[in-house]
Amino acid sequence: MKSWKNVITKQVFMNLNRTLFTIHSWFGLITGIFLLMLGLSGSLLIFKDELDRFLYPDLLTVRPQEKTLPLDSLYKITVKQYPNLDGVAWLNPAAPNDQAYQFRLYLNDGRLISYDLGAVAINQYTGNILRQGRGDDLEVGWMEWLYQFHFSFHLGMPGAASVALFGIAMLISVFTGLIIYRKFIWKVITFKVSFNRNNWRTISSYLHRTTGIWALPFNVVILFTGFWLNLFAFEKEVWKHEMVLTPPNTLVKASLDSMYAQALQKIPDLTPTYVYFPTQPERTFSIRGIRKGQNHLSAGGNSVQFDGQSGQFLSQTTFEDLSLWRQTKATFYPLHIGNFGGLVLKIFYVIIGLTPGLLSITGFLLWWRRKKTFNVSFVKS
Repeated sequence: MKSWKNVITKQVFMNLNRTLFTIHSWFGLITGIFLLMLGLSGSLLIFKDELDRFLYPDLLTVRPQEKTLPLDSLYKITVKQYPNLDGVAWLNPAAPNDQAYQFRLYLNDGRLISYDLGAVAINQYTGNILRQGRGDDLEVGWMEWLYQFHFSFHLGMPGAASVALFGIAMLISVFTGLIIYRKFIWKVITFKVSFNRNNWRTISSYLHRTTGIWALPFNVVILFTGFWLNLFAFEKEVWKHEMVLTPPNTLVKASLDSMYAQALQKIPDLTPTYVYFPTQPERTFSIRGIRKGQNHLSAGGNSVQFDGQSGQFLSQTTFEDLSLWRQTKATFYPLHIGNFGGLVLKIFYVIIGLTPGLLSITGFLLWWRRKKTFNVSFVKS
């Protein structure tokens, strides 16, 4: 009786393993090329700012002078060029004085298939615009184009939703692979896996298993946070908003310089990393940054907000004030881009970003080998 139970149990596990293997294979095959592109673009974007300055030094470098122009003046210069904006964000408030101020433009042309981001670089001493334009047509360089490609494939809201779904598909493939290759985990982490270096089939199998296991925890974090950051693409109200052309700007009436100074008084040890300038009446002036002694993981949890029309103080939040769940969510963006551990961590993130592509390629080779083997066996039979 026991032997029959053992046979049935064994058969059930074999069937389950086959099912999981099928899921693992097809999810990997369907998403492979897209994950290869996302991984490569993500690895390059780890050094987005550095590569941007390397590629376009004349457009992003300025000669320091005694005094910068007021934020109010730079704001007016920007919005004059773009009369229909959802907002403007100052991206490098803590940059060295020889780097041009860079601003992100939140545009909306009323089309779902274009996710509208633009960029402007301004000489903060003279007010000269050094570069400007949309991010999806190379007007402001390759890195801005790549940034928008990474989270939307330049396909607007459908593209952003697709990126999120590919992330989930890869997570499913990762976890099913973990179950399928569970017997190899200990061998891999103890370096006891051997393979024939002269056989491409065993090499691809070795790379697929070892890379998948070693990169597993890091890929889970990056894939899940990427999915979470693109969840906006599944919100009905966001889709409705994207289908309506942005109305003409309603400029702030309060002084941006005054609100900026007050924000730093509210949190004196704050180093700003992101400042949002509203251009629509329902939006607020906000500033985010990192406090002294904090890791960059906490930067998204520190903020100060003002009413852009009246200049009235609205709210102040620090990372420590947040609930555990909100603290966790605040870490998702830095966890995704790897900006919280210096140069070594950035290089590590570049390498991890290449692993989905390697898994896709080796996985395809393994699938192709099995397919050919099956076809040969079928023909011989």
